[in-house]
Amino acid sequence: MELENISLTDINDFNKNTIIEHLGIEVVDLNEKSITARMPVDIRTHQPLGLLHGGASVVLIESLGSIGSSLLIDLEKKYPVGLEVNANHVGSMKQGNVLGTATIIHKGTKTHVWTVNVKDEESGRLICTGRLTVMIVEKK
Repeated sequence: MELENISLTDINDFNKNTIIEHLGIEVVDLNEKSITARMPVDIRTHQPLGLLHGGASVVLIESLGSIGSSLLIDLEKKYPVGLEVNANHVGSMKQGNVLGTATIIHKGTKTHVWTVNVKDEESGRLICTGRLTVMIVEKK
């Protein structure tokens, strides 16, 4: 499996005016095996007690897998849609940044499955781990 060679600027520009931009998510690394993005832990991503909202981690997980799948298919003929996402929230954070790294574990013609680990950027401590199944749909 090899992700399409595209600049980080182009990826981040593609995400403008979406929930990805709204939450401050920025793709910071792309290589042939994985894609990584940074997300701030601040008022945009907090729950009422001031902790990172689990839903924000899930948005990061789904965004990374969907972006990754977009880089593995011909977007002129197909598009990726999230089919199922799950997450285990194993740590908490009040401030700083998290890094999510997505790695594909199944690349079929109709589905892709990604595993994503979300870690505290400063300490490397695991905050959330998840899995995303992406359906690859033919354009009509």
